Amino acid sequence: MNPVRRLRSSSRTPFLQVVKTAVAVVAAVLLCELLIRGPFPTFAAIAALLVVQPSINQSFVKGLERSAGVLLGVVLATGVHVLLGDAVWIVLLVVVLAILLAWALRLTPTSATQVGISGMLVLTTGVVTPNYSADRILETLVGAVVALVVNAVIVPPVLLEPAHLAVARLARDTAAAFERIAVGLTEGWDHEQWHQALLQARALRQQHGRTEAALTSARDSLAMNPRGGRHRTILDRDVAVAEHLRVLVTRVTGMTRAVRDNTAPDLRADPMVGRIATEVARIGSDVRRLGAQIESERLTPGELAEGPEDTALEHALTAPLAVVRPNSRHWVLIGALLEDVRRVREELLGEDD
Repeated sequence: MNPVRRLRSSSRTPFLQVVKTAVAVVAAVLLCELLIRGPFPTFAAIAALLVVQPSINQSFVKGLERSAGVLLGVVLATGVHVLLGDAVWIVLLVVVLAILLAWALRLTPTSATQVGISGMLVLTTGVVTPNYSADRILETLVGAVVALVVNAVIVPPVLLEPAHLAVARLARDTAAAFERIAVGLTEGWDHEQWHQALLQARALRQQHGRTEAALTSARDSLAMNPRGGRHRTILDRDVAVAEHLRVLVTRVTGMTRAVRDNTAPDLRADPMVGRIATEVARIGSDVRRLGAQIESERLTPGELAEGPEDTALEHALTAPLAVVRPNSRHWVLIGALLEDVRRVREELLGEDD
């Protein structure tokens, strides 16, 4: 693998975040120039660079981590300098002590790194400057606060759309998995065809994991966000749909595996199998309509506020299937499929066990 490729991300940072980072750095430096007379406010610029994050909640956390690391590092370096003086080996000692202190306190990687960096900078560039330690702490706080304010004021990020579309895609692909079962039962697929269908069904589990991660990011972007209130309703609905889809993904995977493991050339000849295929096709239709409904919902603020609250579907499912005389050859598979259809039906209709 080309090592240069590791330097590049698979996706580009939104340009708005780049602009906000630049504005935060400039504002933090200019404010420190007014408040603190001294050398270039490096700590403020670094804090602003690190604190502007994809969400306000992440910015707040980064600000706390950065400030805590600087405070510990500056206090540690100042105390060691007062006790032991100024020498090269003192700098090395402070770095080692900073590493041990971060480990003992179980600090996050950001705070742990900042303790050592701050302590080293204090001893190498600040020991001859009056009030250097206090000024560096103040610089960091100014940079962190400015970055947090800039991130909150200039179009606070809302990561709802990627999560919304991820839920819609998961519903669509889950519907396709049910439809494959219906087609396979109708056409009489062989073992290899069912195996390929099973691989596609199993891939839904990873897709559901990615959808959950997108929903977590969306929820995180709404925390402490002044724009978050009007978006939370649709996010809560997406989270509820994703939970239903988690159950359906498990069911469709189990159904596909059951058919793959127990399929036979004469399976399609059983009348009950045809009825099951029809019901599974209706399940796929319902789930596909659910995905289309989610995808069609607009995420603009006005339409969110005015959107309909009732998102119930008119289901295509019929009454539960009943077997009068079980097939002596395929009764295990048919029974398993009937039970899965019953459970999926309950999940879609919201019926109690």
